Amino acid sequence: MHRPLVITEDHALLDDLVRIAAAAGAQLDVAHAPAHARPFWNLAPLIAVGADQADAVAATSPPTRDQVLLVTRAAEDPDTWRKCVAVGAQAVMALPEDERHLVERFADAMEPDPRSGSVICVIGGRGGAGASVLSACLALRASGDRLRTLLVDADPLGGGIDALLGQEEAPGARWGDLVAREGRINAGALQAALPSFGDLAVLSFHRGEVAAIPAQAMRSVLEAGQRGFDLIVVDLPRHLDPAAIEALTRAKTTLVVATADVRGILSTVQVLGETRKHTSDIRAVLRPGIVDEDTAASSLGIPSAGALPDQPRLTATLNRGELPRLGPRTVLGALCTTLLRDLLPT
Repeated sequence: MHRPLVITEDHALLDDLVRIAAAAGAQLDVAHAPAHARPFWNLAPLIAVGADQADAVAATSPPTRDQVLLVTRAAEDPDTWRKCVAVGAQAVMALPEDERHLVERFADAMEPDPRSGSVICVIGGRGGAGASVLSACLALRASGDRLRTLLVDADPLGGGIDALLGQEEAPGARWGDLVAREGRINAGALQAALPSFGDLAVLSFHRGEVAAIPAQAMRSVLEAGQRGFDLIVVDLPRHLDPAAIEALTRAKTTLVVATADVRGILSTVQVLGETRKHTSDIRAVLRPGIVDEDTAASSLGIPSAGALPDQPRLTATLNRGELPRLGPRTVLGALCTTLLRDLLPT
């Protein structure tokens, strides 16, 4: 993979750019004169031209291309914008004011295959409704269809969705390794750090004492997930904390797993009262009970996305550390296939 290119003889500016690139997880190619830059001009994913070299670069009439930035410490200099046009830059980055923006531009340059992942949140209408199981199965089915999928455990007291998958001993980062992160996370670095199984990456909690996820950490993870994955499935706690709210605000769709009995419906109505404050597209996945599906959906006031029949053998399968069968002919597999078809862009 080619690296961003910096063209400058200003050593202080170069030191700043190396530091900023390092914050984005990037290394640089450096040219101290336009002639040295020529072999890299069409190959570098991003070019940062120091204001000291702008006229010299312009004099070589380099080919027009995008992702060229003029970097300066003197944005107020009236000659700055002339240099920007002359060198064919699309923007001026003034330091130190634009340092964070420049970090993001370097990070973007290191992610040459950006995706636009959809966030689907799953929440239980009451405890034990099966939201975590549906989250895990939905993510497994998507990854089985070769969608790059990120499964995010957002419930600190849920016991760990990695344990639900029988992968609690899998090496890789957990939330405890990420909660201190602020700002941008490189999507490729996130995927490399997490436990992964084929096209599925899982972010869960360490065993033992756990801390709440800061909203900023959830934001950084989901932003990286949307750049690096096709689908992000977030298993939410029933009591919404700031991180869960952050996920809901980014959700394309939220699935509420509700049991079709009186207590289950009443509990789900309470959950919906809070969930509706933060997201709009909410759909029900109904578990069987004494109330028929149409009456249950009507009582909840949200559309039904499907029904999740009881799976007598599912609990035993998961407790053995085995993954459920999710082929298109299985009930659970057919439900997940239908949900993915209905919820994801074609």
